[in-house]
Amino acid sequence: MHVIDIVVKAMSECGVPPKVEPIRGGTDGAQLSFKGLPCPNIFAGGVNFHGPYEFVSIQVMEKAMQVVVKICEITAHFND
Repeated sequence: MHVIDIVVKAMSECGVPPKVEPIRGGTDGAQLSFKGLPCPNIFAGGVNFHGPYEFVSIQVMEKAMQVVVKICEITAHFND
């Protein structure tokens, strides 16, 4: 859960309300997590998944980028 704690902190600091809920297995991240490498799905943000009209808006992609940068900033100071 330490990975989730970092993500929740980063999302909160970026103004993204965290929504933590388990999802079914089968994704690449689920398989890696099962093997010991924590890989939470931190952002979906898309619409109409797996269909001909699937998309993600520029605004959501920008917010996702901000959260990823914030995660990097938070984890960069873990050993300080």
